[in-house]
Amino acid sequence: MKKVSLLTVLVFLAIHAFAQSEGDAIIGIWMNDEGSARIQIFKTKDGKYNGRIVWLKEPNDPETGQPKLDKKNPNEAMRDKPLKGLVNLINLEYKGSKKWGGDEARIYDPKTGNTYTCDITMIDENTINLKGKIPGTGIGRTATWTKQVKK
Repeated sequence: MKKVSLLTVLVFLAIHAFAQSEGDAIIGIWMNDEGSARIQIFKTKDGKYNGRIVWLKEPNDPETGQPKLDKKNPNEAMRDKPLKGLVNLINLEYKGSKKWGGDEARIYDPKTGNTYTCDITMIDENTINLKGKIPGTGIGRTATWTKQVKK
């Protein structure tokens, strides 16, 4: 009986480890569909996935010559924060079948100051489709991001 229990535990741990590594496939630096930003997706301590802006094609505000700020943020206290380093993808959970999302998954668009629900599907190891939707509706759009390979 103990052998069966131990075997069951080992199989469970192997499946769990495989699911973890499959979910981690999203970790890396991704170029948005416009080519204007790179977002680094990382795993948080609680096992969810977030993303932060790590590169901007135009990092400085043309009006001030200074780094671009989160000017459109609905929270006035956040409007003086730089866009580079901004965490704009939060609380994604791996759902299996190369899909990430969840009830709390969100993406923030600093161009508009709007926050959307978010689901991601991995097309292949270098391509993801990110669907942002207006909360409570099915209305949204899909963007295709490409993984950036370190050189």
